[in-house]
Amino acid sequence: MTLARRGHGDLEQEILAALASSDGPMTAGQVRERLGEALAYNTITTVLSRLHRKGRVTRTPVGRGFGYQVVRDPAQVTAFQMRRLLDADTDRGAVLTRFVGSLSPEDEELLTQLLRSTDQE
Repeated sequence: MTLARRGHGDLEQEILAALASSDGPMTAGQVRERLGEALAYNTITTVLSRLHRKGRVTRTPVGRGFGYQVVRDPAQVTAFQMRRLLDADTDRGAVLTRFVGSLSPEDEELLTQLLRSTDQE
């Protein structure tokens, strides 16, 4: 009996779907139970860690491990990824200058308004 190989990203999608169908955080063990125990526990934890680094899931301490929940807001995922890229560069000023310089006039105006409203709060 041969098992069909998953396509690139299929396991991530299966794990995200399992998390999305849950009412609360799920541990790696619970995700493994939901997907079927043919998958190794460490495979599940590795994928969950990668999803966390990508900003696709949040995690909270549960016992000796973590409980994971899917991030449902696409804008939150994008903002996390932008922040991670900014944090990875040593010249934040250059990155932000180039980012702002690449914005459309409409997006630049929106960013200016958002920064003003943040300053006033």
